Formats: sequence, structure tokens, C-alpha cells
Amino acid sequence: MHASNILLSAFALAGLAVASPVEVAERQAAKLRIMPLGDSITEITCWRALVWDQLADAGLASQVQYVGSQNSNPQNCKPATANWDQHHEGHSGWLAVDIANNYLTGWLQKTPADIVMFMLGTNDVVRGKSTNDIIGAYTKMVNIIRAANPKTKIIVDLVIPLSIGSSSAINSINAAIPAWAKGLNSTDSPIVIADCSTGFKTSDLRDGVHPNLSGDKIIASRVGPLLLDYVKQSLGK
Repeated sequence: MHASNILLSAFALAGLAVASPVEVAERQAAKLRIMPLGDSITEITCWRALVWDQLADAGLASQVQYVGSQNSNPQNCKPATANWDQHHEGHSGWLAVDIANNYLTGWLQKTPADIVMFMLGTNDVVRGKSTNDIIGAYTKMVNIIRAANPKTKIIVDLVIPLSIGSSSAINSINAAIPAWAKGLNSTDSPIVIADCSTGFKTSDLRDGVHPNLSGDKIIASRVGPLLLDYVKQSLGK
């Protein structure tokens, strides 16, 4: 073969082997998009990483991605999956009412999601918001999520306990969630509840608010199977 033809063939093969930025973006867009949404219990904990391990163990990690404006691993989590996706929409100290009223619409415009999983309300309780305020924020968030994507699947976590202050406000939120979820559940955009509260002890907290490793494992064990079901349904598996 003539040297120039060999060179052209090499360039052609290189073009096939190396994806362009547009092709990479298209491949990413084809993945199922999962948004972990919440406060510091989403941002500075390791349960997201442990749930990613479950996705990897099920052979699904290459077909999904976490999405959100944040991309961080503040706790230096070290799951079994080395290259786990660290994107999320967890914001330390933020209230459900503020996220619903001021931020969620913009986040979903920038990073659309097919599945949203959230635990919110802890900071609202600490700052004196009522159960009605918090459940009202949940409703607004669901409406915003569905406006962005009418077929979004939603996982709502029961809120984990605190070892500081009274537990009655957290218990009140958790007691209200089942009827609330049932009322908003739909075929196109189902809502399921991850019971992260039952069996979660204050000894599973590292500082009275955030889960330690045993607490992270509890949350992951409740959220992960529901997420796997949603992913398999969405991918037709």
C-alpha cells in the first residue's frame, strides 16, 4: 500500500476511535439521568456512593448518570466502584421551602432528570417550619419536577431522626408523607417512599444530624432497591 494511503487509513481509524465532544455529549444524554436532591444529608454523606455500588453490581452503572449542579465528595467516600458519579443537587443548610420556591426550576432546566430522589425537611424543622409548610414544599417540588419532565419517577425518603432537640417534628413529617405521596402518585410519574427512618437509631448519626457509615448503609439499603426498580423499568429490563 502506498505510504499516503496508509497515513489516510490511520487517520480514518483514529477518527473512529476518538469520539468528538458532540458525540460524547450525545452518549451522555442517552444515559438515564438520576438527581440526588436534598440538603447536607445528600451532600456531605456517603450513601450516594453506596447506591452507585448497587447500580454497578447490577450492571447498570454504564447506562445511568447522577445529575446536578454539584460535583463533589466532601466525605472522601470510597465505595467499591472507583469511578462513581459524584454529581448531585445536595445543598448543606438549605430548606425544602426555599428549594421549592427559588431554585429547583433552574436546576432542572440546567440538569434535566428522569428520576429524582430526595430527602428534605431537616433544616426546615430546625428553623421552625411546620409540617404543613414542608409538605406544601414537597407538593410544589413534585409539580416543578413534572413540569420539567411529566414522566419523572420520584423517590421520597422518610426523614432520618435527629439526636438534638425534639423528634416530634420529624415524626410528624414522616407520618404525613404516605398519604401525601398516595394523593400525588400517578402512572406516568410514580412516587415511592424509601423508609429511611425505621430502624435508624441516633447511634447511626456521627454528629446528631448526619449519618455515619452505618447510617449511610441504612439509607442506601432503603433507597437503592427502589432506584434499581425504577432504572430497570425505564430501561425496559
